[in-house]
Amino acid sequence: MTDTATRASNPLVAEVDAWVEENWSVDLTVREWWQRLVDAGYCYPAWPSSAGGTGRSWSDARTIATALAAHRVIGPPLGHMAAGLAAPTILAHGTPEQIPELVRPIATGEAAWCQLFSEPGSGSDLASVGTRAIRDGDEWVVSGQKVWNSSADKADMAMLLARTDLDQPKHRGITYFVIDMHQVGIEARPLRVMDGTAPFCEVFLTEARVRGDHVIGALNEGWRVAQTTLASERNMVAGGGVKGLYPAASGQAGDLDLTCGEVVERGRATAARRKSPLRGGAVPAMVMLELASEYGKDGDALIRQELARYWSQVKVNGWTMRRSAMAGGQLTGADGSIAKLSTARICQQSRDLAYRIAGSALLLQGAESPMGGDLQRVNLASPGNRIGGGTDEIQLNVLGEKALGLPREPDASRDLAYRDLKVGTHPS
Repeated sequence: MTDTATRASNPLVAEVDAWVEENWSVDLTVREWWQRLVDAGYCYPAWPSSAGGTGRSWSDARTIATALAAHRVIGPPLGHMAAGLAAPTILAHGTPEQIPELVRPIATGEAAWCQLFSEPGSGSDLASVGTRAIRDGDEWVVSGQKVWNSSADKADMAMLLARTDLDQPKHRGITYFVIDMHQVGIEARPLRVMDGTAPFCEVFLTEARVRGDHVIGALNEGWRVAQTTLASERNMVAGGGVKGLYPAASGQAGDLDLTCGEVVERGRATAARRKSPLRGGAVPAMVMLELASEYGKDGDALIRQELARYWSQVKVNGWTMRRSAMAGGQLTGADGSIAKLSTARICQQSRDLAYRIAGSALLLQGAESPMGGDLQRVNLASPGNRIGGGTDEIQLNVLGEKALGLPREPDASRDLAYRDLKVGTHPS
């Protein structure tokens, strides 16, 4: 059966095909296109109608996204951390009033979000965050410092964890807030990392304000709410999105008022300038085989063994990711940790094997370096995949406790009042 016949035999795909033919135009603004996607229920179909979706199954949502990608149109707005982290958390824990107010603008592309969780003195021990939030009438006043905040300098809103009760244990005195990034008292400073890019920021909050109705979940129960965000983050770090859609930046600093044609041309130009097939944090398995052939290492018995190991790991991870996506991330209770841990290890395998194959050539920078320097850039970034979104050790703990039912790891500080701890960023 031909691809055209296969598509026509699926009523949902045929429906999307017909809709795209009628509604897609390069003359639309990105804002108008995203609004059409929302109106049709094709933007985020699994979300409820109050959030801009239609409550379809995850399987249907995947089918719709794949059908859209076949037409090479602009994909739904991601909003940096908005669609992947903020929306699932608010849909799970928000009030009926918060969902349309906060999630629908994510679907229409009007809001880009960042995540204000990590702090300089609270790395893997996230529960020891020391940023303080003090009630002031109908608002909260927030002061503290956050770090490793992706795209915070371009965000409109943020997910914020702040300490609201010093007398409770560290896991129970935290509240989950939504904070407006466009206000006096918030400064986002980009951080340059060793591959030369600046994807993260450090954020300083000095008596910044949060609306009283922008608490997600119950007061002092932010740790429980944050588990939803963290699980979503692990899935997002592991990747697995649909390929073929052109990306556009959402939010007030994004592409809302550009035409779809301008964004598509930009995407094509970017693809034409790209000198290598690298798109993520690891070398595709087939490309790794080609690299070995290029450097005359495809006959080396030890290299061939590692290539087979790498190929197998990539394939198994891909199958696992697809199964998890079809199940909506509910296969084991720790799907995100499995995906994140496996992906991080693949990135390390990719780096180590690439260095063994290319050798000293990877000491070069720029155009003279393999793959125009992209391979070196990916290799330099690889350690971050084992840290961002929770370290490997944290993922193993989550797997042990949530997937295998093992006892919780001992923690002598778990029941101490936060003010009595000697960790985190608060004064001792």
